[in-house]
Amino acid sequence: MHAEGLGEEVIKDCEQIVHSEFSQYYTQMKQRCEEYLSFLGSLPQQLEVLNEQDTTHSIRPECSCSGHGKCCESSNTESSDDAGIQELDESSDEDDYNFCDTRQSFSDSAASPDLRMKHSNSSNDVQQYDHNFVESRSGKGENECLLLPPKRRTKLPEPVEKEKGVSLWSMIKDNVGKDLTRVCLPVYFNEPISSLQKCFEDLEYSHLLDRAYDYGLKGNSVMRTLCVAAFAVSGYASSDGRPCKPFNPLLGETYEADFPENGIRFFSEKVSHHPMVMACHCEGRGWKFWGESNVKSKFWGQTIQLDPVGVLTLEFDDGEIFKWSKVTTTINNLIIGRLYCHHHGTMKISGNRQHSCKLTFKQQSFLERNPRQVQGVVEDIGGTKVATLRGKWDESLYCNVTNDGVNSSAESTLLWEKHEPPTNPTRYNLSSFAITLNELTPNLKEKLPPTDSRLRPDQRHLENGEYDKANSEKLRLETRQRMARKMQDNGWKPRWFDRDTEDGAFHYTGGYWEAREQRKWDGCRDIFGELPDKKTSPACKM
Repeated sequence: MHAEGLGEEVIKDCEQIVHSEFSQYYTQMKQRCEEYLSFLGSLPQQLEVLNEQDTTHSIRPECSCSGHGKCCESSNTESSDDAGIQELDESSDEDDYNFCDTRQSFSDSAASPDLRMKHSNSSNDVQQYDHNFVESRSGKGENECLLLPPKRRTKLPEPVEKEKGVSLWSMIKDNVGKDLTRVCLPVYFNEPISSLQKCFEDLEYSHLLDRAYDYGLKGNSVMRTLCVAAFAVSGYASSDGRPCKPFNPLLGETYEADFPENGIRFFSEKVSHHPMVMACHCEGRGWKFWGESNVKSKFWGQTIQLDPVGVLTLEFDDGEIFKWSKVTTTINNLIIGRLYCHHHGTMKISGNRQHSCKLTFKQQSFLERNPRQVQGVVEDIGGTKVATLRGKWDESLYCNVTNDGVNSSAESTLLWEKHEPPTNPTRYNLSSFAITLNELTPNLKEKLPPTDSRLRPDQRHLENGEYDKANSEKLRLETRQRMARKMQDNGWKPRWFDRDTEDGAFHYTGGYWEAREQRKWDGCRDIFGELPDKKTSPACKM
């Protein structure tokens, strides 16, 4: 660089950039190495402790059954009524599970956080399990065996039909003079999941909340707040490169997700048609998460701006609560150019105890050289800065804990990093986690209520690549959905959520998982079926 005649300032700037990039890489590798060595060092002691725990339950490699004769769920995907099971050549020796001595019972409540395996971003598995065993849920009987987590699918079914291109001008020509509220957009613009399922995508990195819970038990309130902030940012990672929109749920449509390997179970319901509101509730290891999703949109020709409405709430078992709202999302190049989105605005995560956090999603400009940046600060009750955050919402997030306003360490700590893309990519650019959301196994279908999103026919046909059937079913269901506004005006109420006041937030009323256990879905209508004949069929009351 001296030979080229460059000045000392330019050379120093280049050196600083190289040192900065290498420092981040070195910090990340050093942290992973220390975590791995710590895990290996504590493993013998942890196993000795666990071996002394309760040994009343046993683990069997066969299909487990309880006193009620229930079997574990199969991993064969049922993509349609006439679809067969997945090909056997998808399985390999790497898919086999490892069984331990049946005399050993690993209780998740007794296991130390250090024993939980870290999520590996280089793994090709759809789910990275914390352990190979599932804790026995209380109240299910003494004869129920512990189950291994189900092996979830890694790709969507092969399309039955060849996808047809859609011309925007042909759509305009075919719908000239028609009532736009009655125009059915083709399924080409949809991805094979619903907005209810997309809400669950925010829980892909739920292990951050498990880590936050553990930090709180150790009295580290700063790290708990940092992990909560990382979780709030991680929910945006799945939006990167998603060109298609999810299906709009029907009024009363629901979605459940039981992920014992992650220690969570999630439930959501569309509770209002106008305005469209979806409520959700999730239970994890030592925490609960709930909220509602509603957006106000503004169309600006080439872009559309989505402003979220509603509050997300996270409550830990020790009573600490965090609340926040999502930031604005702008979708660009609706007509010309490559479609992409960016998130911008300020997210305030308020806590009811010692610390709160403020995150800034940087506005992206046309000449931005480093887009998608997120910066944040954690403050105590007195407004003193105790930690800082920086990163990108589609890549990773780092933190630095401060001491009297000065960083306690020159090295940043990695809080969160996005999972690797799936080995079987889809045209929808779904993540490995999203590919599993609409999976329907034979045993699972028997347990679901008639309102679950996985039973929606147009969405199922789209996933199977049956585009003509998907368009036909979408038109039928949208025609039926026009009755929802009248139903809501006549006093329709959600089945599983309620609110105290007219403008209050929706809260889960309970009872869903108990009804699922008993297979009793009283008050749940067949919202995806044909409309009943009013002369012969009585109205179903929700």
